[in-house]
Amino acid sequence: MYQTDTIAAISTAPSPAAIGILRLSGPQAVSAAQAAFSAADGRPLGAHPPRTLVLGALLDREGAVIDQVLAVWSPAPNSYTGEETAELHCHGAPTVLSLGLETLLAHGARQARAGEFTRRAFLNGKLDLLQAEAVADLLDAASREGARHAAGALGGALSRRLEGVYSALTDVMAHFHAVLDYPDEDIDPFRLEELAAALEGQERELDALLATCRRGAVLRRGLTCPIVGRPNAGKSSLLNALAGYDRSIVTDVPGTTRDTVEAEAELGGLPFRLIDTAGVRDSDDPVERLGVERSRAAMEGADLIFVVWDASAPVTAEDRELLEGALAMAPAVLVWSKCDLPAARPEPGALPEGVRAVALSARTGAGLEELERAAAELARALFPAAREERYGELLANRRQEEAARRARESVGRARAALLDGVTPDALLTDVEQALAALGELTGRSVSEDVTDRIFQRFCVGK
Repeated sequence: MYQTDTIAAISTAPSPAAIGILRLSGPQAVSAAQAAFSAADGRPLGAHPPRTLVLGALLDREGAVIDQVLAVWSPAPNSYTGEETAELHCHGAPTVLSLGLETLLAHGARQARAGEFTRRAFLNGKLDLLQAEAVADLLDAASREGARHAAGALGGALSRRLEGVYSALTDVMAHFHAVLDYPDEDIDPFRLEELAAALEGQERELDALLATCRRGAVLRRGLTCPIVGRPNAGKSSLLNALAGYDRSIVTDVPGTTRDTVEAEAELGGLPFRLIDTAGVRDSDDPVERLGVERSRAAMEGADLIFVVWDASAPVTAEDRELLEGALAMAPAVLVWSKCDLPAARPEPGALPEGVRAVALSARTGAGLEELERAAAELARALFPAAREERYGELLANRRQEEAARRARESVGRARAALLDGVTPDALLTDVEQALAALGELTGRSVSEDVTDRIFQRFCVGK
């Protein structure tokens, strides 16, 4: 489904960097690139071997040199999009990239829309829809684990797993079509058992795939982890230490944090959405009371909770009450903060049995690695990976989950109908619905409006 127009875009971030890339795709990609590029050896870009970097100069619309760059081109269909493509690798100055893009647009290219390069790769059969979505997941990955799964899906891991289900159901459907074409041939009991076993096998496979949804959601959005404790216990200092920058205001004045403050952090290879909360205590201040209510609401929606106790102060009844309340809502790690202070005296005997505790200093960093390990261990226990699961073999979003669930339900209906002796034409309807749902997953039979929604989350230039 080759396009008749040529698109161009700046495909790197719009900020100063070492390298910036101008990308083109379409039938005039090389000719447009040649208008903006003068090779050092005097030959046109298209006269050089494909997929080979060529040294030269980037030109503005008037033909003036604005940068020393490298250029490369690839012929159709052996490119990312399946079309003729070209790239200009410049120094990452936004002004230089803008001037270069102006030259490309003045010579027949148009500005690419968000996700249009990957969309063309999908339309031209270079990627299926699962792989296309994995491109966006890889760009958005907030952790090493998330990046590994996105890279696995981009490499086709999930597509191959689903292809096995699709192929098995196609074989079942072919048999039922044969029965319909030759109605005098009954299904013998042995063949009936074989078909039922094939459908049951695909049920199990789809069940196993659906069981990955929670892990996929966690890797995409991060684990929600509020940091709770009494005022001035060290919550904001802990958030800043884990995030790696000063996200929350830290003072010696109790009650400084009045609202929830969020930051993303990677702990043990997993993404966490950390939430600094207002100190939990009784107060006559209506604003502070509202902050305390939001702190408790954050705990109610948590995957994991960090409960902070000040190790330089005596443990109070409020401390113990808060820890018990947190444990009733989610797994929790007790953090003894301010352990660098001379008065710090962590009291292990004050803990309920089985509570994981970590002593640390947000100021010096001591204990942060231990807290990271504790958080990652609890998170992996909450969302365990199947023993045989490989990177990329999990459902990454709601669209994928919904289509897989419809496929599973259709396969279940087909197997039940087969065992109940339903006629082959009725069975075919359920098998065909399962195949259609799997087709939506990979893009075999996806509608244009669904495709539009998927590519809306992409950035321009990708």
